[in-house]
Amino acid sequence: MSKNTYIDLFAGCGGLSLGFFNSKEWKAQFAIEKSPDAFETLRYNLIDQHNHFDWPEWLPIKNHDINDIIDNYGDKLRSLRGSIDLVAGGPPCQGFSTAGRRIENDTRNKLVESYVRFIRLVQPKLIFFENVKGFTQKFDKNKVKGRIYSEYVKNSLRRVMKKEKFLGYEVYGKLVDFSEFGVPQKRTRFILVGIRKDVVSKYKPYDFFKLLISNKKTFADSKGINHTNNLEDAISDLLRIQETDCPDSKGFKSGIYNQESSSYQKLMRRGYLDNIPDSHRFAKHSIKTIQKFEYLLKYAEKGKSLSKEIREKYDLKKRTIIPLSGQSPTPTITTLPDDYIHYCEPRIFTVREYARIQSFNDWYKFRNKYTTGGNRRTQEVPRYSQIGNAIPPLFGEQAGIILSQLL
Repeated sequence: MSKNTYIDLFAGCGGLSLGFFNSKEWKAQFAIEKSPDAFETLRYNLIDQHNHFDWPEWLPIKNHDINDIIDNYGDKLRSLRGSIDLVAGGPPCQGFSTAGRRIENDTRNKLVESYVRFIRLVQPKLIFFENVKGFTQKFDKNKVKGRIYSEYVKNSLRRVMKKEKFLGYEVYGKLVDFSEFGVPQKRTRFILVGIRKDVVSKYKPYDFFKLLISNKKTFADSKGINHTNNLEDAISDLLRIQETDCPDSKGFKSGIYNQESSSYQKLMRRGYLDNIPDSHRFAKHSIKTIQKFEYLLKYAEKGKSLSKEIREKYDLKKRTIIPLSGQSPTPTITTLPDDYIHYCEPRIFTVREYARIQSFNDWYKFRNKYTTGGNRRTQEVPRYSQIGNAIPPLFGEQAGIILSQLL
């Protein structure tokens, strides 16, 4: 059977595309991602290793800015009308995120308009759009009059434009907590689904969410996992019990797999045969830092921000430092590995543990730097940031199955 076709916009390191690949329902045409680091990870895994893309000859296989694609390949994008079933993905979220400073004039917020332009050019049958919870909220604290960007996107996609032969979409958006769908992380995101108005379907966009909920137990059963998983379920086989020299970082240590102790771990490890997990490099903490983490694990409340007394004891200025509990899903993981402390070991998470929390299969290998600091963080997207910015593949897989049903 031929598979449904899609384009992955703002694809990052490939979290959503990995989910669609795992669903076995979809074949990608191409992906647009500006970061060379993130695109290199996507390319290595889903283009070079697993042939998930039918990349067009007219587009170089490399990282691209969406505005360059629109400006330089507009005619090529128009020629895709009628052949693309879905455009998936949402613009970068940093300007909207309630975890950050929520800056309305953040230049990345303009990418929402680029997204709408791209949809009007390609006119796929379906739209799947993802963004942070803050995307649905006004920018009340800014000097500029607040704009609810989710409403802008909805109205722009609904609008019929006769000159552009744009029929518009029926759209519906809703907040979804990924922890309810097997992901060991409380990560609430705004999901918007659109169906082009001339597409004949027995479903409406809001049916996506009904089907997603009604299918979650069946999906979890098919994967052999629980539909909710906690942090210990996700990473207890990656504890620092055995270690070896890190394969890709001289002078660092890497963990060796321990015995699987949950169905989630078995699922994530399926298809990966090495006894050293990819990207499982331990941070080099100072003795002072280790002692501080030991104290926090013993006396701080798990899963909560540090008390005023503890902050004063260690003169901590950093906004987020949370020792996590192994008995619940994590809070939303960020792009900063030092925001959280491991649930039972005095250290930050490894990249592979981050990937497990985001539900990346262990065979999915991350490329380029582990982390970086200072001003380079705005230009480089190393491994932690790639994962922190991604859509969890386990949710993407379920979305892929339901979107295929809508067709």
